[in-house]
Amino acid sequence: MKIKIKECAKDLKNWSLYKLAKELGLPQQTVYSWASGRTQPSYENMDKLCEIIGCNIGELFEAEAVQQKLNLRNLF
Repeated sequence: MKIKIKECAKDLKNWSLYKLAKELGLPQQTVYSWASGRTQPSYENMDKLCEIIGCNIGELFEAEAVQQKLNLRNLF
């Protein structure tokens, strides 16, 4: 499942991933890795991320794939 870190940071705070990493106190590469889907944040970092950006966990996740599956099921 893709995390929309870059989109949420930009939309809610007008921050780049670099700025977000600085605010989180984490290496820039860690945040870039989350945004690209190579790794996932720990629960602790997910809570910190939501608090700093000002969103909930549901807003961070890409729901499009789930919605597409639901729509496909309704066709059959």
